[in-house]
Amino acid sequence: KQWYQRRVRAAVKQFIPLFDRILVSRAVAAAKTKGGIMLPESSQKKLNEGVVVSCGPGAVDADGDVIPVSVSVGDKVLLPEYGGTKLNLDDEEYLLIRDSEILGKFVKVTSE
Repeated sequence: KQWYQRRVRAAVKQFIPLFDRILVSRAVAAAKTKGGIMLPESSQKKLNEGVVVSCGPGAVDADGDVIPVSVSVGDKVLLPEYGGTKLNLDDEEYLLIRDSEILGKFVKVTSE
């Protein structure tokens, strides 16, 4: 996991989103079933979730005030099936998406 985090940090240094854009690392679908059967790439479905890697400062309204983005780095988010811009940095595929296009944010629920 640490090598992946170092690689993501190196890629993020190359690209900084502007305005209300957010750079997301899309989750990878499992290549094996629970029974251990390997799945071909054609049968793997694209997951609609990912982790926020980098955020822009936010959108600017008509008065010139900055409206901050609603997510922060490290948040797990739900993405639309289509939309955003695919971006390849250091052989990793990322998705550049607007803050308003994110469908939701996953949060950990703590039991009391």
